[in-house]
Formats: sequence, C-alpha cells, structure tokens
Amino acid sequence: MITQFVITPGEKPKRLDVFLRHREPDISRTCIQRLIELGRIRLNTAVVKPSHTVKPGDRITIDTPQPETLSLAGKTVPLDVLYEDECHLVLNKPAGIVVHPTSGHWSGTLLNAILSHFQLQPTPHHDSIDTPKPRFVHRLDKNTSGVMVVAKTREAHRALAWQFEQHTITRVYEALIWDIPADSQGVINLPIGRDRKNRKLVSAQTNEPKPATTEYRMVQRFGKKASHVQLVPKTGRTHQIRAHMGSIGCPILGDTTYGGQKVNSIEKRMIPRVMLHARTLGFRHPKTGKFQEYSTTLPSDMQSTVQALKN
Repeated sequence: MITQFVITPGEKPKRLDVFLRHREPDISRTCIQRLIELGRIRLNTAVVKPSHTVKPGDRITIDTPQPETLSLAGKTVPLDVLYEDECHLVLNKPAGIVVHPTSGHWSGTLLNAILSHFQLQPTPHHDSIDTPKPRFVHRLDKNTSGVMVVAKTREAHRALAWQFEQHTITRVYEALIWDIPADSQGVINLPIGRDRKNRKLVSAQTNEPKPATTEYRMVQRFGKKASHVQLVPKTGRTHQIRAHMGSIGCPILGDTTYGGQKVNSIEKRMIPRVMLHARTLGFRHPKTGKFQEYSTTLPSDMQSTVQALKN
C-alpha cells in the first residue's frame, strides 16, 4: 500500500526517520529506518539515508507491507476479534505472531492481518481521513498471547496512549514460571532499562534505569519446580514482566532470554513457547469515556502444559 504526502509549510527541518516517527506513531523508529534502507520510503522519488534532512515542500512516499491473512506455521489464522467499533479494535493475539513488521518479519504480522481485515470492511470514502488505519498503542512480544487494543483513528490513538502513559489501564497477565516464589504474593519494585552489556535485554544493570513495578500472586504450585502466577504490571516497560520474574529467580517457562536453557523443559517435557498470556485489559472508551474490560482464557498450549505439570 503506497502513501504519499508533502511536508507542509512551517515544519522545521529534521531527520527523515525522526519526522516519520512522530507522524507515524504506530511504526517504530527501527522499522522506519529499515524501510528507508530498503528503498520502501523515498524522498522526492529518491532513495536517501534515514539521517537525511527533510524540509517543507518535500514529497515523501511510503510503500508499506501489503495486507495478508494471518498465518502461523503455514496455517491461516483468522483474527480473534473481541470488540470493534469506529474507534478501536480489541483482539486476542495468538502466540507466535509478530505485531509489527521488523527485520526478518516483513509479512505474516499482526499489522498485515489487521490491514487485510480493514480492507474487507465497507467504507463510504475509501481515501478519506475516516478510512480505518491501525495505530498500535501497545505491543505484546511475539511469543506472548492475549488481549490487545488497536486504535483506528488519530483521536483514538491519543486518548488510549494517554491512558497507558498515566497507568490507568487495567492489565492482568498469567504465567507459568520456574520454581516457587518465596512469598505467595508480593511486589517486585525494580528499576530496569537496556542492559549495559546486551542491548537486546532489559535489566537492573543499566545506565538508564526507569521505575518498574509488578505485583504477583500465586495461583497454583506444581510440586517444587514450577508454579502458576497472576501478574499485574503497574508500569509498562519493555520486557518488564519477563525481566522481573527472572530477577527473583522465577523466570517464565520457555523464556530462555531471561531464564537460560533450563526453562526450555521441565520433567522431560518440552515447553512450546514463553508461557505468558495477557488475560485481561481494561480501559476507558476513547470516545465515550465509558470503562470497558475484556478477558480471555488461557490458550490451549498453556492449558495442556498446566495439565502436564499437574500430573
């Protein structure tokens, strides 16, 4: 899908990637830079570097990934829509799906599927400003399942993003973890940021610590090696739950990034993926202000793992 626009008068000169990051808040800066490098974003029909300075009058062309049906391991997966209106879409994301195109994942993403979903909806003015456009307010990791909300308009995106920034969103996760926490319930209050040695990780060993708080409560224990917990993040840092659980010696099963190879199996049973599910999401409707909350049950792979651990 190709989008073109001209930078309006009054816009201050700035880097191309920085300008697009503010104009397209649903696309990460890393993704924007990659699209520029691939020539899918052009300035005045020319391929330029992400650092190229743009100014009023410049014409920018963006060739975004084509809409596709959602697929997982070669199998078509329909969108599991929990609620939808003209402002936003609430869905149950399956594990194994990347939310937004990134290096190595340019197709088969949740964004591709949502674009395809929107194209199937009748709109009175296809090219008007009212045409639905997915704008991500938050993300779930590839191997995390659960409830997500996606804005369809700029106004809805601003209203929902403000709620996330103010931490007024209700969020409840469930996880199967390695070992048994020392206390049946507690609060992990540990500032985290990009790890000094490995920028792909977040940890307390960082030069840029940001406050992060996660509440946890034991749901069930399985012998002495694993347990089922409910988690409520009070802040929304990247990999917060995963890093926090790893910090208390109870990494999430299947999460080798924060738990090492030992969490890949338990009692000779292989763990299929990171056993983390975003069960509940509550927020105020971006237009009416009415509070709405959506919940889903544990997906089948986590349910089967629970049964295996019980046995």
